[in-house]
This record gives sequence, structure tokens and C-alpha cells, in this order.
Amino acid sequence: MTPGSHDDAGRGAHAVRGVMTASAPGPGRVILVGAGPGDPGLMTARALEAIAQADVILYDKLIPSTALEGARADAELIDVGKVGGGKQVPQEETHRLLLLHAQEGKLVVRVKGGDPFVFGRGGEEALLCREHGIAFEVVPGVTAGIAGPAYAGIPVTQRGMAAAVAFVTGHEDPAKPETMIDWPALAAFPGTLVFYMGVRALPRIAESLVAGGRPDSEPVAIVERGTLPDQRSVHGTLSTIAALADAAQIKPPSVTIVGPVAALGEELAWLGRGPLEGVSVVVTRPKAQASGLARSLRDLGARVVEAATIVPQPLEFSVPDQLNGYDLLVLSSPNGVARFFAELKRSGRDARALAGVEVAVIGPGTADALRAHGVEPDLIPRRAVGESLAELVAARDDVRTALIVRARGGRDIVRNALDAQGVQVDVVEPYVTVAEPLDARTRAAALGADWATFTSASSARFFLEAAGGPEAVRESGLRLASIGPITTEALRSQGLEPDVEAAEHTPGGLVDALVAAAATTRAG
Repeated sequence: MTPGSHDDAGRGAHAVRGVMTASAPGPGRVILVGAGPGDPGLMTARALEAIAQADVILYDKLIPSTALEGARADAELIDVGKVGGGKQVPQEETHRLLLLHAQEGKLVVRVKGGDPFVFGRGGEEALLCREHGIAFEVVPGVTAGIAGPAYAGIPVTQRGMAAAVAFVTGHEDPAKPETMIDWPALAAFPGTLVFYMGVRALPRIAESLVAGGRPDSEPVAIVERGTLPDQRSVHGTLSTIAALADAAQIKPPSVTIVGPVAALGEELAWLGRGPLEGVSVVVTRPKAQASGLARSLRDLGARVVEAATIVPQPLEFSVPDQLNGYDLLVLSSPNGVARFFAELKRSGRDARALAGVEVAVIGPGTADALRAHGVEPDLIPRRAVGESLAELVAARDDVRTALIVRARGGRDIVRNALDAQGVQVDVVEPYVTVAEPLDARTRAAALGADWATFTSASSARFFLEAAGGPEAVRESGLRLASIGPITTEALRSQGLEPDVEAAEHTPGGLVDALVAAAATTRAG
């Protein structure tokens, strides 16, 4: 994927009606995609399909973290996101880019959080396309005003309580001469009110509704970052909610629910129930791998903070032409498996190229990744560490040639064991793991959590660096959970002792260790 440049995108263009438009072979096509409120599982099949087809993707910041993983490698990705109170990309610039690329004959996918036609300015972009004769399609998304409350246990309509629901912007354009909201009529509305983007306007919203006749005792709930791993809810009334939200330091993106149904959230809340209820856990896995572990933890009631401080960076490499010339193929990680088979496919081959080759993997996670490509591993060590795999391959006397697929800079344990046996070893390195910094909010959330999980030595090293060093982690009181002995040794080398180490060196084993630790804490 190649990130786009706003400056580069404008070259060779000329202005028409105040919008930059390019000389082009003919109109392309635009798809306005709603990516939902944040949980990747709420993205529609059509949304994922459109992203996979796109030549150019214009995306907002408030989309699921994995939303663009299915984009083509050659797709141009352009960030046109807006964050409340933060740096803004003007809508006019988004219009210019959308029109520019569409008129170059490209398929442009505009990816928005929530639904494009619910406070998403999708209507403006559709009108732009219609004005310039560009074909367009709209892919609806799950809107935050329904999903956020639902994840907090709040039905926006409920028999006997609310027969209607109104969606209202809580943040009107301050440049407008007057409000478009009829506050007295809204106060008299016989149903639930859901305000989008209204955190900063809470005092004004509450005062206006009470002034219009709503009782100051009316239940109110705010759902911050609804459907995301670190979702929070605050409950109060029209008279108390502004102060409660301020005390809880509620930030955008949030939705505010006003009406009797808001009180149901305290009774029907379902997210965060289970053996890890009330426990906050940091997941430091790379974003592409974090969702499975995060989902398992959330399903058990944990409040998850996704703080990826490591990212696998693809490297150019090639798969040897004659794979069946090797006796043994060693795959050391799921990332390596993914890259190996992608390159195999690119070169016009598939799993049949491994006929007659024994395949060894370092652990259950890598084995599962291999099985997804229709190949059953021949050798899986008892413990998911290089030393166990080295012992396994060293015991073989029928291996003469071996190919190892690993990250650049990976450990030489298996290679050394094969070298000692006189085996001819080739190594390919399809990726390298590099550090990814934490933004201030994520860093604070991570250091304020109960547990941090580490699934590799590099995730431990990079997290400690991003969090401010071992001393900052020690002072925070954060408890550390290690997936296995190599990761444990990486923590110890930084002067930190993990509180638990998984008995089974897999993400599932790590979850089991946390559940056991939580049970022990409660029993104590």
C-alpha cells in the first residue's frame, strides 16, 4: 500500500467551479462506504469487498483499525480524517481528491466511520459525484447512535418506554448564523434522543432540554468509543451528566443518550461480563494479529487497551524455484507463513510446491496459520520456543538441506542446530519487526491498566521503550503476563519480572493464565 500525498495528488489538475479536477481518460467510479462504529466485526461484507477493489481509498480516522488490511498492495491510501478538536482536513480538500481521482478513471472508495449518510457528509459527496457525472454507490454502515448504545446495553427504542428515536448532531458548525435545532420541539419529542459529537456541548444540551420541559431527573448515558475495546459508559441525569462526564474525562468520539431507556444500560450491560470482569488488559501484539487476542479477552469480560508497539514490515524476498529440493522447511511465525505463501502465489505456485518437503513450525499459532493454507505441519515442538524446535530437528538424521523462513534479525537457535548436523541451510527473511510509537492517550491508558500481555520478546522490548522505560512501567503498577520463556527473558533483561507466564506458549495459554490470576486475586 502506498500512502498518498495531498500535494502530489493535485499535480496536473485544473480548477472547475472551485474544485480541482484533472484531465483524464474518463470518469471513474466512487463508492461511499460506511465502515461502522469501530468494531471490525461490524463491517459489512460489501464494505470489505469495495475496499479490496479500490484503486484509491480516502479514509477517515474513526474507522476500524483493521479496515484497510484487505486493500490491494498497490492501492493509494489517503488520510482525510477529522478528529474533534484536532487537526482537520477541509471537506473541500476531500472533494478535490475524490473528484481528481475519479476523473482519472479510477475506482475511488471513500471510507467513513459509521454510516456515510448519518452525520457523515456522504450526501455532499454524492451530490458532487452527480454534479460531475460520476457514477457512485453507497454502502451503508452500522451507525454509532445505535451500535454504541447497544454495546452498552441500551435499546434506543423499548416497548412502553420509547416508541421513537431522534438522532441529533451535538456539534453544529459554529460559523452558521443560527442553530438548525428546534430545542423546544426536541425537548417535547416523545422518545429517545441520541446526540452525536456532543461531549463539549453537554452543559448546553442539558440546559436547553430542561428549559424546554424535560425533567432534570431524566436518565442520560454517555458511551465513549462505543464498540471499541476501551469503550466506557457514564450514567447520570440531565442535571448531573455534564459534571459526571467532566469528572470521568470523557472524550470524543462519544454518543449521548437521553430518555428513560438510558437507565437500562445499568441493568442490561453485557460487554465486560465474565471471569475477567473489571480487569483491564493491554494487548501489545501487532494490529493485524491483535484482534483475535483482544476478542478472546473481551469475551471473558476484560476491558482491552490495544497498544501495538510492534509492526511487521514486509521485505523484498523470493521463494527458491525448486522447493522440493529441500528436505525440511522451517516456519517460525504466522507472519512468516503469510508472507511465504503470498510470494508463492505471486510466483504462480501453491501448496503443491511443497510436495515431498517436511514442514516444521515453532508453535501452535504458526501451525494454525499453515493449516489455513491446506498444509499440515510434520514437526511441532512440545514447547513453542526455538530451543525445543532445535532439539526436534537435531534428532533427525535424514535431513540434508533445509530452508528457514524467519524475521530479519531472528534467533539462530534452529539454524545452529542444523549447521551442527552438517545440514545445508538457506534462510529467507520476508519481514522485519520494527517499533511503533504510542500516542499520549494510548500510553496513559496502557500504564493505567491492570495487566500488559506480551506475545514475543520484541513486543516486550518495544512496549517498554514506548511506555517510557522499565521504571515507568514499574511505577505504574502494571502487572506483566508473558507468553513464554523467551519473552520472559526479554522482560528480565530490562529488570522486570513477569507476574505470570503462560503454561501453554500460545495466545490462548496467555488468556488462561490471566483468568487463573484473576480467580486467585478474587479468592484472596
